[in-house]
Amino acid sequence: MNSEEYTYKRPDFDLFKKEFLNDVEQLKNAESSEDVKEAIDAISALISSLDSMATLASIRYSINTKDDFYEKEDDYWNEYGPLYQELNTRYYKAIMESPYLDNIKKAYPRTFIQNMQYELDSFDKSVIELLQKENQLSSDYQKLIAAAEIEFDGKTLTLSQFGPYLQSTDRAVRKKANQAQLSYFEKNEEEIDRIFDELVHVRDDIAKKLGYKDFVELGYVRMKRYDYDREMVEVYRQQILEYVVPITKKLADRQAERIGIKHLKHYDEALQFLDGNPTPKGDPDYIIENGRDMYHELSEETKEFIDFMFDNNLIDLLSKEGKASGGYCTYIPDHRAPFIFANFNGTSADIDVLTHEAGHAFQVFQSRWIKQPEIVFPTLETCEIHSMSMEFFTYPWMERFFKEQTEKYKFDHLSGTLRFLPYGVLVDHFQHEVYENPEWTPAERKAAWRELEKKYIPHRDYSESDFLDKGTYWYRQGHIFASPFYYIDYTLAQVCALQFFKRAIVDEDKKAWEDYMRICEAGGTKSFLETIEAAHLQSPFKKGSLEHVIETIDKELEKTDDKKL
Repeated sequence: MNSEEYTYKRPDFDLFKKEFLNDVEQLKNAESSEDVKEAIDAISALISSLDSMATLASIRYSINTKDDFYEKEDDYWNEYGPLYQELNTRYYKAIMESPYLDNIKKAYPRTFIQNMQYELDSFDKSVIELLQKENQLSSDYQKLIAAAEIEFDGKTLTLSQFGPYLQSTDRAVRKKANQAQLSYFEKNEEEIDRIFDELVHVRDDIAKKLGYKDFVELGYVRMKRYDYDREMVEVYRQQILEYVVPITKKLADRQAERIGIKHLKHYDEALQFLDGNPTPKGDPDYIIENGRDMYHELSEETKEFIDFMFDNNLIDLLSKEGKASGGYCTYIPDHRAPFIFANFNGTSADIDVLTHEAGHAFQVFQSRWIKQPEIVFPTLETCEIHSMSMEFFTYPWMERFFKEQTEKYKFDHLSGTLRFLPYGVLVDHFQHEVYENPEWTPAERKAAWRELEKKYIPHRDYSESDFLDKGTYWYRQGHIFASPFYYIDYTLAQVCALQFFKRAIVDEDKKAWEDYMRICEAGGTKSFLETIEAAHLQSPFKKGSLEHVIETIDKELEKTDDKKL
């Protein structure tokens, strides 16, 4: 069935609540482990149907934020989402208090029970109104970013459509495009500050009401970080500073020389090569056709997966007016269907989307056997292992997309993974500082960002932008507004993906793909560190664990004479 034919119907909360609580009562009154299992399966089916409606509404609203019907549905889910969440907590409490709990633990994956405990630890009826406000503020930010219509080059552009201009080989165009894009954030500075200030205070209030010291503690519970804490993250941060930052400084110097400038400014960073960054050699139809062929050849499993995605219209790739920015993968349980959302803009990022988001979608496609909706996807840092590793497993097919610029693309992509790591850790460190100091003013938050930015990205030069120099670059990072503490997950996963790169591409270890398949099939039945162990990778929280893989990547990059690309 074409995904556009999937039926969306707003749930009747009262009817859903009645049926849901009836099943919860059956669970409470169960007279055997089999009765408990029947009740859990019935409730899982109800939650899956509810999730399907919420997901369809979210997909269709993000495809067109100007759609009046789905804008109202977005408002509905912002308001009712916490009410449905409260029902889930009754279900989770019933399981945790069940006399058959020991049998339940044996019958289901451990993460199923851990998820429930963390959901209970992060919710109470007393914070419903605050959660509703948090949801609405996040939507306010999304709408503000999606509403950007900026006059440039005789066109009206969204923020996503600036990509090619920011990578222009004409330095004056890069600078002008950067200023035009920044003008939107500068014009809305007061509104962005207001939204984030309210978000910080709302989240702090939620944390304090739930008995936490600060929102950092609650944030880790929300992210379901079962097997690591902020102290372990600090060890990881130090490794980034020790092993990665010196290489990114070296890469910045190579970039400046490569593009023929003496001093790299902030508006130069997007251009990696003097004759232009690598770009796909074909239009979207060409990319889609070759992407499909690529997954046909990679494995039988990826062939089945990609045919399912395209045959059911489960991929929306083109940038258009009113479409939300960014890219994501989600899952529609009732149809056992992943969905990929992206904004093609003619840059190499179009191929990265086809591999990255497809990595997410492939994982959930492989783990559709899991009946409990809470654990079809793993926790977010584990999810990103699947997506980022797929970017590397598809390296042998990059010539299809980039032809004579293939080596240029690989150098750009591989060096980009290292350049990203300090930034990703910076975003997370900033959030720790902000939520440990909720009383800070907007100006103090910006100053904190700029101080950390100088630490993690010391080569960044804002001398021609007072707006950025006061610490506003993070305005464009939607995760800070909508998904607090998510961003470091990308970097943790990237370090794991780089280990897959070393094994699969450098060492040509055939078992790397087998390990990747194993963790895709496991879905959310394993925690982050359990997934790493199953994949035969090293934990990024272990002191010194980054040294050898980062050294390997550095050597691979040193092999390339980038000035000839």
